[in-house]
Amino acid sequence: MARYLVRRLITLIVIVFIITVGAFYLIHLLPGDPAVVILGTGDSPSNRAKLYHQLGLNKPIFEQYFIWIKNVVRGNLGTSFISQTTVWSTIKTALPIDVEIIVLSQILAFAVAIPTAMRSARKPDGWLDRILSAGSFTLLSIPSFVMIVLLVLFVAIKLGIPHTGPSSYASFSSDWIANLESLALPSFTLAVGSYVVYYRVLRSDLIATLQEEFITMARSKGISQRRIMWRHAFRPSSVALLGTAGVNIGGLLAGGFIVQYLLSIPGLGYTLIASIGRSDYLVVQGIVLVVSVGVILINFAFDFIINIVDPRISRE
Repeated sequence: MARYLVRRLITLIVIVFIITVGAFYLIHLLPGDPAVVILGTGDSPSNRAKLYHQLGLNKPIFEQYFIWIKNVVRGNLGTSFISQTTVWSTIKTALPIDVEIIVLSQILAFAVAIPTAMRSARKPDGWLDRILSAGSFTLLSIPSFVMIVLLVLFVAIKLGIPHTGPSSYASFSSDWIANLESLALPSFTLAVGSYVVYYRVLRSDLIATLQEEFITMARSKGISQRRIMWRHAFRPSSVALLGTAGVNIGGLLAGGFIVQYLLSIPGLGYTLIASIGRSDYLVVQGIVLVVSVGVILINFAFDFIINIVDPRISRE
């Protein structure tokens, strides 16, 4: 187990390094000029040159990268060219919103996917299984940005439920009820996509597990179907579910950005898109770095959990 985790940790460090290099160079290919954004289009070339010197943008790009990564290792992500606030303070303000949306969406997705997958697996190709499978295919075909628009039209405009429309975000510290209302639609939207994936993965594994000999033995002893599902079938069937959850939750850090932007929720997604429009390189680099490391750490954590559930994986 220890050797497996060390190998995984080394791999993750290499991946983070590759991501920092790729993100830094790709971001500098974005159109726009920070000097023009800061000084305006009517300023003189000499003033722009002075500003480039102050910001260090006149240095070769590889030298800019090493300066940036050296500061990152020290815990300094830099200061925004535009707002003159530290990048870390900007991320620290926005990140809890993303975490809250992901936690709420995953609680909802697991709460619905696990029992429905168990019900479907009991009688494959039964009427309930067919309905749930058809419903999951239908939900899978609806993009998240389409679903959030439909939900806003129905919930916020048609029903008039407060704090559910665009620009209606309320912080948890100011009003926790309004906060949950303002995050209900984005959380539900992300939960739908997660539910479909979790349901289909767990259903397939449960159907296969229920055909194993140890399940037949449990049935011959007169153990109830409910107990067989939870005590005997769920754990061996949850390995693929956990692996899928690790990839999916990591993807939600980036996948929820468009939903945030459409609702003007000031999370990492909204901040990232706004910073790209302003050519605020350091903020964009900082958010990309934090999201990338977050995705990697989430996958690492789920790998660890999977090894606890099924220790044979580390031995392989």
